[in-house]
Amino acid sequence: MNQPLPFRSAARPGPADLAEVMQQVARGDKQAFSTLYDALAPMVFGIVVRVVRDPAQSEEVAQEVMLDLWRQAARYRSDAGSVTTWTATLAHRRAVDRVRTVQAAADREQAQAAREHHTAFDEVAEQVETRLDSEQVRRCLRGLTELQHQAVTLAYYGGLTYREVAQTLRTPLPTIKTRMRDGLIRLRDCMGVTT
Repeated sequence: MNQPLPFRSAARPGPADLAEVMQQVARGDKQAFSTLYDALAPMVFGIVVRVVRDPAQSEEVAQEVMLDLWRQAARYRSDAGSVTTWTATLAHRRAVDRVRTVQAAADREQAQAAREHHTAFDEVAEQVETRLDSEQVRRCLRGLTELQHQAVTLAYYGGLTYREVAQTLRTPLPTIKTRMRDGLIRLRDCMGVTT
């Protein structure tokens, strides 16, 4: 059975008293945890709110720290520092973790938004440019010989290989290759493409 704490008065417990309270909390004493909570919660919230800056999130983080004190009370070692120092360290680490988590989420959202952002373009200008290019290609194709025109059209618009073009036109493969090369050179010159 838990014994009442002798220092549970209006005065706050001192560092030595908090070490004793922490030992009782480690044994699962809820009354001792209530005393510990009353003594440390304001300090924990103050540390957390200075790091997190958002009062609502600071309250959540402070609650998490207090729960950590309840769960990890057995890990406290008085020879490593005071209960106040240990608690302040836990509070600061939790607050920094929250800030990093929130920042990482914001960075992910910003990166996703950047990936989804499409640069606006002038659709009319794009269509006009495509139409002008198409007209120029048609005009340049009309300047080719009949065999060059057929070979280029079958290869580039029909998707045929040189061998398939040769079979379709019943023309030897070397002749097709020569006509295609000559036709493409004439197209390049007509289109004004520089290499």
